[in-house]
Amino acid sequence: MSHPSLARRTMLRSLAGAGLIAVGAGACAATDDSPTESAAPSTSSTADQPSANAPGAPSAPGPGRGRRLGGEWEKHQRTFMAWPASEKVWGDQLDAVRKDIASVARAIGSREPVVLLVRPGQEDSARNACGQDVELLSVPVDDLWARDTVPMFVEEGGKVKGVDFNFSGWGGKQQHDNDARIARAVLDRYGIERVETPIVAEGGSFESDGQGTLVVTESSVVNANRNPGRDRDRIEAELEQALGVTKVIWLAGVKGKDITDAHVDCLARFAAPGVVLLDRAFPGTPADVWSRSADQARAVLADATDASGKKLKVIEISQPDPDRITGRSDAFVSSYMNFYIGNKGVYLPKFGDSRADGHAQEVFEDQFPDREIVPLQIDTIASGGGGIHCSTHDQPAG
Repeated sequence: MSHPSLARRTMLRSLAGAGLIAVGAGACAATDDSPTESAAPSTSSTADQPSANAPGAPSAPGPGRGRRLGGEWEKHQRTFMAWPASEKVWGDQLDAVRKDIASVARAIGSREPVVLLVRPGQEDSARNACGQDVELLSVPVDDLWARDTVPMFVEEGGKVKGVDFNFSGWGGKQQHDNDARIARAVLDRYGIERVETPIVAEGGSFESDGQGTLVVTESSVVNANRNPGRDRDRIEAELEQALGVTKVIWLAGVKGKDITDAHVDCLARFAAPGVVLLDRAFPGTPADVWSRSADQARAVLADATDASGKKLKVIEISQPDPDRITGRSDAFVSSYMNFYIGNKGVYLPKFGDSRADGHAQEVFEDQFPDREIVPLQIDTIASGGGGIHCSTHDQPAG
């Protein structure tokens, strides 16, 4: 789902081969190495949910369950982000990626509360870049991928709780000692109860309709680098327990081709209960593991039903022309799926192909008529293998 171009892939490969920390690779990054793809999984269910509510309104938990994972369109208490901390990760791109993060933080912060996690000693640079609308929280951080390091928030008994998925640097691909402690730090800071789970995963692995349905790429969770000895059925049972979901739709994903093992948030996203947006390669692009992954996802979603037993509506959005995008790197993520739904806005990446960017904006305007669509150019974040969704994490209002 990313366009191969410049040499970040070479650095990723050489450093990984030497057993060192990969430079600049991020939450959805793709490379041209070719480990085997995941087998094609199917959907599964353990219980039904009540019928879907309108977007923005929370639903009741599933039968016999008091815990619920909301939809991103529901009201947020705040949005978490993280300030890029290290030249060892970003090298001479550190200033550029900070500008991208500041742009995202300012855009969201003008519409809802934003808390920016900042390594102690870097507060001045973050404040100068992000302005007064953004609250700073001094906590040791390694990098910007808040989607994966901040806990997954659920509601139970009228309270918000945080599920700690034991962040491990995407299955030990990078060393993130500080980021591994962020979930506990955030929960302690805000007095939120921590929910333990034996599962190792990241927030970018999960996509919720807020009504009991969870979409997951098997490659990013049913993987020996995160959950050795646990098969899909066992992991699914743990996810149902931790998140309160009642149906899991499994997409195959791709193992070993990027640092995340193909998170779902670059592939398929809910726009509302029953409506899924799906990434599609730019027309005419030669088939590869990413386009085949999207084809497999399309086939699964076409036959899938949600937790209430209803069929899903799937809307495909093509990536931009790789010859027209303004960003470059082998890890560059050019999927429009890595958007973020805020209280008042939807924050959508733009890539420099005016026709594709415009079409994507039109689709989002149709799907989110009550929110402002805010296109943001994030070339450096995307060159590191992520996007707007990868760099944000919502806490529900509860």
